[in-house]
Amino acid sequence: MKTFSEKECNALVSELSVRASGVNHISPDRFTRYNVKRGLRNEDGTGVLTGLTKLGDVHGYVVSEGERVPVDGVLTYRGIDIRDIVENCWKEKRHGFDEVCYLLLLGQLPNRRELEEFSTLLASMRELPDGFIEDMILKAPSKDLMNKIARSTMALYSYDDNPDDTDLENLMRQSLQLVARMPLLTAYAYQAKSHYHDHKSLYIHSSDPSLSTAENFLHILRQDQKFEPIEAEILDLLLMIHAEHGGGNNSTFTTRVVSSSGTDTYSAIGAAIGSLKGPRHGGANIKVMGMMEDVKANVKDWANEDEVACYIEKILRREAYDHSGLVYGIGHAIYTLSDPRAVLLRERAKQLAEKRDMMDVFNLYALIEKLTPQVFNRLKDPDKKMCANVDLYSGFVYQMLDIPTEVYTPLFAISRVASWCAHRIEELMTSKKIIRPAYRNVCRDGVYLPIDER
Repeated sequence: MKTFSEKECNALVSELSVRASGVNHISPDRFTRYNVKRGLRNEDGTGVLTGLTKLGDVHGYVVSEGERVPVDGVLTYRGIDIRDIVENCWKEKRHGFDEVCYLLLLGQLPNRRELEEFSTLLASMRELPDGFIEDMILKAPSKDLMNKIARSTMALYSYDDNPDDTDLENLMRQSLQLVARMPLLTAYAYQAKSHYHDHKSLYIHSSDPSLSTAENFLHILRQDQKFEPIEAEILDLLLMIHAEHGGGNNSTFTTRVVSSSGTDTYSAIGAAIGSLKGPRHGGANIKVMGMMEDVKANVKDWANEDEVACYIEKILRREAYDHSGLVYGIGHAIYTLSDPRAVLLRERAKQLAEKRDMMDVFNLYALIEKLTPQVFNRLKDPDKKMCANVDLYSGFVYQMLDIPTEVYTPLFAISRVASWCAHRIEELMTSKKIIRPAYRNVCRDGVYLPIDER
């Protein structure tokens, strides 16, 4: 059999794509006719109830007499308000991410001895297997870090002497190792990408067991290994507020779907990372950054409310930025009056902006937050309640922390992996049924024709 040249292959692929475009389209009216919950969403925007969890709850409205009534957003981890966790850690001047991981995985807050023991355990598990950095990261660098950490996570299966056992003790071991190692996988993936694709010097720093997760990440990411206390404090905050967001978000639901098949931990978490990579999920703060650069380039007076509102209107009318009609960082599927994560982050963002002499930029973000709901209500829906979500400020904070853009979404994975593992354990321990929703076939009956009669 002959083979095609690369040019011939590309031409044929293009032709086949045209043929496939028609057969893969299903008319929207069919979804309505069969009452299909597209995106597992009800008609009022609420999520279809598919499971139960004790892990996290996202609250942004109440239903009264069949209608959604907006309320201030509340996010709880194991029933405890994230604001209480964060504010007490600030008050006690300590980092709280390890405490959050303990709470998510073990269901209760640790005492001092338990937390110290847990943090020491995580620090002891950070090191990667012998030869892993050279063989699995440096020899196959990727331009996309999420792709790289997903592959690295999957590769850890080969270095595990007991990878498939779903006994609770084994699940806990694997979960703690992934929580401990994800910062290293991310930092080393960035260094490999920076060196092999961006032609910069390669720096591979070892972990420091005396440092917290946030401190250690900055320590191994940066060339000079230096960081300011306020930088580690704010990164720790970002890790805490991104750690859990209920069972229905795409990457967590992916974890539960894949876990329900009985597969191994590395496959489940690798799939979750693949989900988080999508721009509709974990990549949202990068879209915010692109939009804000566009606003800064096209609005002359950043403090002029009329001028800023005029440009917001252009974005909503699909006349500016990416012509999607979306103001990224504003609005949420559940939160209505406020996103508690954005509220917590805004305070620290302002503090860091003052220190970095970037208050003019912070004020522009705050103006986008203030004006977008007003412009949206005037142009599209006068009754719509919308607020800033965490993505509005997270990218800006990462920028002020001098964290490379490529690392923004992987940091989300570093934060969320404890939650993914906790949801996986809960799914395996309580459900014991493979998740299998129904799809209705709407294809017409066909007749098979012998090949010479087609």
